[in-house]
Amino acid sequence: MLGSSGKAPATSPGEHRSKVAEKTQDPIRRLGLLDNEDIHAMMQGSNMVKVRSARWQKSRTLRLLEDGLTVWCESTKSSHKAKAQQTFAVTEVECVREGCQSEALRRISGSVPEKHCFTVIFRGARKSLDLLCSCEDEAQRWVRGLLWFYSLTLYTWIRSYLKRADQNQDGKMTYDEVKWLLQMINIDLSEHYARSLFKRCDRSGDGRLDHIEIEEFCRELLRRPELDSVFRHYSSNGCVLSTAELRDFLGDQGEDASLRHAQDLILTYELNDWAQKNQFMTQNGFTMYMLSLENDVFNPDHARVYQDMSRPLAHYFISSSHNTYLTKDQVTSASSTEPYIRALNQGCRCVELDCWDGDKGEPVIYHGHTLTSKVPFKEVIETIAQYAFKASPYPLILSLENHCSVEQQAVMAKHLRTFLGSKLLTKPLSDQPLKDLPSPEELKGRILIKGKKHIPHLGQLGKTESSVSFSSSFEDEFACSNKNTPKKEPGKPSQVVCSKLSPELSELVVYCRSVAFSGFENLSDKPPNEMSSFSESDALRLIKDSGKLFVRHNSRQLSRIYPSGQRLQSSNYDPQEMWNGGCQMVALNFQTPGEQMDLNQGRFLSNGHCGYILKPSFMCSPTSNFNPENTGGGPGHTPTQLTIRVISAQQLPKINTEKASSIVDPQVWVEIHGVAIDNSRNKTHRIDNNGFNPRWDCTLSFQLQVPELALVRFVVEDHDHTAKNDFVGQFTLPFMSLRTGYRHVRLLKADGSSLSPATLFIHVKVTRRGVPIKTVSERMAMAKAMAKGKA
Repeated sequence: MLGSSGKAPATSPGEHRSKVAEKTQDPIRRLGLLDNEDIHAMMQGSNMVKVRSARWQKSRTLRLLEDGLTVWCESTKSSHKAKAQQTFAVTEVECVREGCQSEALRRISGSVPEKHCFTVIFRGARKSLDLLCSCEDEAQRWVRGLLWFYSLTLYTWIRSYLKRADQNQDGKMTYDEVKWLLQMINIDLSEHYARSLFKRCDRSGDGRLDHIEIEEFCRELLRRPELDSVFRHYSSNGCVLSTAELRDFLGDQGEDASLRHAQDLILTYELNDWAQKNQFMTQNGFTMYMLSLENDVFNPDHARVYQDMSRPLAHYFISSSHNTYLTKDQVTSASSTEPYIRALNQGCRCVELDCWDGDKGEPVIYHGHTLTSKVPFKEVIETIAQYAFKASPYPLILSLENHCSVEQQAVMAKHLRTFLGSKLLTKPLSDQPLKDLPSPEELKGRILIKGKKHIPHLGQLGKTESSVSFSSSFEDEFACSNKNTPKKEPGKPSQVVCSKLSPELSELVVYCRSVAFSGFENLSDKPPNEMSSFSESDALRLIKDSGKLFVRHNSRQLSRIYPSGQRLQSSNYDPQEMWNGGCQMVALNFQTPGEQMDLNQGRFLSNGHCGYILKPSFMCSPTSNFNPENTGGGPGHTPTQLTIRVISAQQLPKINTEKASSIVDPQVWVEIHGVAIDNSRNKTHRIDNNGFNPRWDCTLSFQLQVPELALVRFVVEDHDHTAKNDFVGQFTLPFMSLRTGYRHVRLLKADGSSLSPATLFIHVKVTRRGVPIKTVSERMAMAKAMAKGKA
């Protein structure tokens, strides 16, 4: 990562500045960083207060170093870990929050000016940085400066640099400037390779590259033999692609092969003026196009909301979080508002709140009867109000696990109404009898409460006690898993664990009324607003034993699945098995990275990442015959062959960063996650000692029976002879969002953040029902053959 390899100064950045100033001032000026007043102020440095809590506040100096990429933060600690934390690259910043929006800053908001504060949020697992400035102007300069860096793209950086270089009198670059440029665009070349490439392009031998030599350097840097091979396959002369040849390629890719689209691509990616004017694409332009997001393996049409959002809620998979408040494990970790922000920013649409009585009449959220810390219910609701609809406009469900007294339940209701305001749904959308749940579109911008609801005719029992059940997934598990629970007799209330329920809280439950699961009988008689929670083991048992009935149940009622209480380390179960049964709210521990969260991220990647994915049509009917345990010949059965040729990888990072000589030995797994019969995985051979540009040219084939439920996961590992292979990166996406043809797979880290610039280059072919999807060249050949036959 940019800036991550720079050594942080032990006490001050002065020594570091003196070493790099001579090398970097010129490129910084060329890029125009010093023309930006905010950036200039950041490079001068600022004295701020770093805040962790009301008690822990330390004075710190922050400064943007002369490389224009790294921010240095003063630290009094001398450990190796502390030194590593002294710097961060501007490219590591995920977002900047102005004011007292973090948990720590909110707790001091009454004693400091809010406009003096801001929070830096990083990608991945790095802790956020809460800062208090001496004045509003200083805070604004840092916020604007960091946001300016955040807005830059790789394309912007390169074009901006080259533009500045062209405006210079000589327009030449030294080796040090080239190295700085490579670091800036996140290309980590070995010193030997970078210097030899520089010398090869320096035809004048003066130690500086002119604009022609710079172009050659970039061409050699970007050279990809496998891309050159694809280019030559479609180019009749091996030098350029005509518009017609580019259209042939686009057609084989399964893309828009119109003349206008081909011309637009030439205008966008072809940098050679002659080729652009004559509507040709050179090898360089083709390479730039193939490296762009337009050739991503993920269908860009699915990056927006494209599905029908007017169906009942029960017809959607809903991104759901379990124990959302926890930062780590279930026993000793901290409870915080930060995980709610992260989950909501990831598009999560169902978050959980474990509510217990707190001091001074204020309810708190934590994992009861454990050593986890407590966070005030009020703070969580304030946070949810602020972030509920930043990533998605569709309804957010608050799953209340309510252990509070009646008095503090009333306080909960008051806070919900006060802070959520008009967003909070407090009554049905219609006065008409409910036949189906409303749709995500109808509930846009609304927050729903999931919990127990006081039913008037049941409440007549013990009026003085106001005794009814409260919401608890533990209770639902108890009622569902206890096989000896007697069936309810007609006319008699359910015999379940009872507690007092506040009428103020009860009346906020509208469409997500928690009830114990009572079986699959009389499905059509059950009110659509009743929903049940299932432990992972109970849900799996129902899928195995009564899969078809569970699918039918889930076509009308909502089901929430939660991890076993024995998962003390906040591990996760396989969510795919639950989706196969049509379960909507498959709640996972978002704080725990791994294969299960990769699948969850992949499942909700499409449809604009809005947290709602429309289930396949064969899972949305109360008379559905789809059985996830026996899919042969039934609904959703569409025999499909997927063939993936893993061609190469680019710039895979070192895993053992402590050892300078360590180089990755990569191999690639391709996995299919779907119904049981479709689950499969296969791998390439390994490539020794090459993470920069390993090449496999390995073809892997898979047979799918129910492609609409399948996810495709690409995993890169560092092969190890003596121990378990190390994880390098992965990417997961729905099969239905997979694009055919030559594609790049942009890998992610274990925590789901970008591993840029690491990619895989693959070719995808899909054959359905034994009929391959013809390429343009194949279709043209068939047309010519038919024409000859007619003649």
